[in-house]
Amino acid sequence: MKKIWFIVFCFCLFSCQEEVNLPLATIDGIVPVIEATWTDIPFYNEVKITLAENYFDSSDQTVVSNALVRILIEGTTINIPFYFNDDTQSYKPFRETSTAVVGESYELQVFWEGNVYTSKGVMLAPPIVDSLTYAYQEERLFRDEGYYIKVYGEIPFKENNYYRIKVIENDTLKNDRDDYLLFDDTFGLQFFEEGLELNYPFEAGDKVRMELFRMNKSSYDYFSQLVGLLFNDGGLFSPPPQNPDTNIIVEEGEGKVLGYFMVSPVLTETVFIRKENN
Repeated sequence: MKKIWFIVFCFCLFSCQEEVNLPLATIDGIVPVIEATWTDIPFYNEVKITLAENYFDSSDQTVVSNALVRILIEGTTINIPFYFNDDTQSYKPFRETSTAVVGESYELQVFWEGNVYTSKGVMLAPPIVDSLTYAYQEERLFRDEGYYIKVYGEIPFKENNYYRIKVIENDTLKNDRDDYLLFDDTFGLQFFEEGLELNYPFEAGDKVRMELFRMNKSSYDYFSQLVGLLFNDGGLFSPPPQNPDTNIIVEEGEGKVLGYFMVSPVLTETVFIRKENN
C-alpha cells in the first residue's frame, strides 16, 4: 500500500510541474559598456567601449569608436590621451610608454554623446612571485591526469588583497567561466607561499604563461559578481541574471553605464613543460 501511495505522490509531483519564465529587465535606451585597464605594462593598457545588449540578444556587438578618452593623474595637471585603434577595436594611449606608477591615483574620463563617465583607482604595489614549478599528477578526485603548475610567492600586504590570475596556454587565453581565478585574504594567504596549484592539467610541450593582477576592491567585486552571473543556470532557485555593479559613474549627463575601470600591477611568469624522465 505504501508503494502505491508513493507512486501516486510522484505522479502528482511531476504533473504539477510548470515551466516558469521569469521576466528579465531590458535595456532602456543606449547604455555604453566600458572595460578599462590601466597597468604598469603598456601591452595591457586599453579602454574598450561597446553598447549593452539585452540578455537574449544574439546580434553582433556594437563598438563605440567616436568617444574622447583620457586618464588623469590625480593631484597633477597631467592627462594621458587615448586614440581609437582600428586593429584592436579599442582605445590605446597615444604614448605607448605611459604606464601606471605605484602609489599614484588615476581617474578615467570618457566623453561620449554629451555624457561624461568617470572612475577612479589607485595603483597598488605588486606582490612577489618567486617561481612556477610543475609536476606530473595521476588522476585524482575531480582532477584529470596531467602536468600541474604551482605558483610560489609572497603577499606581504595586510590590506587591499584582491587578486586575479589569468592563464595563457600556447598563446591562447583560458577565458571560460571556470577560468576566472580570483582570490583574496578571507582565508589567509599562506597558501601562496606554500604553492598555489592552478586547476588545469597540461601536457608535455605546452608553453604556459601566468599573469597576476592586484586590483582595487571595486574592480574585484565586479569580477566576482561576473563569475556569479556566468554560473547562473537559470534554474528555479537561481536569482534573475543581473549586471555586475560597475565602478564607473555618470558624472555629467543622463542614462546608465556598465563595465569597470581596473588599475593594477601585472606580474608575468612563463614555463615550458617538458616530459619528465622516469
